Amino acid sequence: MRRLALALLTALALAPTGCAVVPIATRNLATLASTPARVPNKIAHPLRTDARLSVLWVGHATALVQLDDKVLLTDPVFTDTVGQVSKRLVEPGLEPRALPPVDAVLISHVHADHLSLGSLELIETKVRHLALPRGGLTYLTDFSFDAFELGTWETWERDGLRVTAVPVHHPGFRYGIDADWMQDASTGYVVEYHGLRVYFGGDTAYDERAFVETGRRFPGIDLALLPIGPAEPRTFMRKSHVGPEEAVQVFLDLGARRVVPIHRDTFVSSSDAPGAALARFLAEAKSRSLPPDAVQVVGFGEQRVLVPAPAAADGH
Repeated sequence: MRRLALALLTALALAPTGCAVVPIATRNLATLASTPARVPNKIAHPLRTDARLSVLWVGHATALVQLDDKVLLTDPVFTDTVGQVSKRLVEPGLEPRALPPVDAVLISHVHADHLSLGSLELIETKVRHLALPRGGLTYLTDFSFDAFELGTWETWERDGLRVTAVPVHHPGFRYGIDADWMQDASTGYVVEYHGLRVYFGGDTAYDERAFVETGRRFPGIDLALLPIGPAEPRTFMRKSHVGPEEAVQVFLDLGARRVVPIHRDTFVSSSDAPGAALARFLAEAKSRSLPPDAVQVVGFGEQRVLVPAPAAADGH
């Protein structure tokens, strides 16, 4: 009974309110009997010698980012289900055993599809440090890695790797009953290393002031990992989630050089079909005349070198 109660509380925390819940919840239940689509030819050794900056999209908000010799992992979810009521449409694009040592795991908030305790158990021995928003440590069980909280604009630094928490707008509670003290416990991050800057937006509604200020404080962001969904119905989703069109505006507000659209096509969390949010994002990017190389669409399990190492760039 306790397991079921926690599942229902989690489902309520993750779901939009009102009539929109019913069709989304029904589609979610249907996924429980299905098998996630396979990702062929998964990369076995993702640490690259030819890259200063690379990104591998695992799915949802999970991305493996390499900055020279440092490795980041965002909101790791490697389990088949989240919250025990939502099953993956596509399997993870990377096997946990293939992970290199991870210098920093970035947790944007404690929703079950972003703070996956089962996933952290799978990768515990690979993780060196883990960052959470304020209040997040309460939700961790006994792990062996170093974990710490960051408030907005606070910075953690180790061996030249700087991680700064930046403002986003998203409810941060996990079970509903914790809404009073975790309502605003969500964060984005800017990571800096060797002159490279990476922004991770986690999960957020549109907040012009927050994104413009982040771009002002961190000019020349090399890569922005931005959520583009859940998109529909906008009446409900806009309070907590940017839609595809708003995500393009976030990219412009940040003044970033490149964007990889994430938080899409992995779980049933909206009424639009898989692929619809990405199509809208690309259409909006085109209508706003974004340079073609600014938008980097990375598929499940695909790794993209964004800044090659000097020798690779010279062709040697």
